[in-house]
Amino acid sequence: MALSDSKVSIVISQGSLEGIYPGLIMANGARAEGMEANLFFTFFGLDAIHAKRHEHIKLATVGNPGLHFATWAGGIPGVSTLMTHYMERKMDALEIPPIPEFVELISDTGAGLYACQASVDLFGLVKDDFIEQVDSIITVGEFYEMADGGHIIFT
Repeated sequence: MALSDSKVSIVISQGSLEGIYPGLIMANGARAEGMEANLFFTFFGLDAIHAKRHEHIKLATVGNPGLHFATWAGGIPGVSTLMTHYMERKMDALEIPPIPEFVELISDTGAGLYACQASVDLFGLVKDDFIEQVDSIITVGEFYEMADGGHIIFT
């Protein structure tokens, strides 16, 4: 199957920089290769498309083995903010856009953005809580129907 005939559906379930960016990068790459791409935001991944939260996503510093320092050190006040700013500067130097801009860019390429109905209900949210690029709030069953015939990636 040629890349242009493929599709990928990506589940974003975490609400941290390191939980959101991999899915956005995968979706952007898929669209650049001519693949159909859909993003399904569930649980804390909803923060990436939440109108009041998407500009305030932080790096998870407590219990993040990739940071290579003690778990307790990540809990010190200000460490998460400091590490988030550090990562944002590094990403900016690589011309990786901030999450709100990246989500908008991916949406503009034709990728679908969907919120998980169960998570929306769990957190007491409604469609108006999300950015305008969100296509719809869908059930897991609807997500599977959409993903049928393609690959599902869980980040």
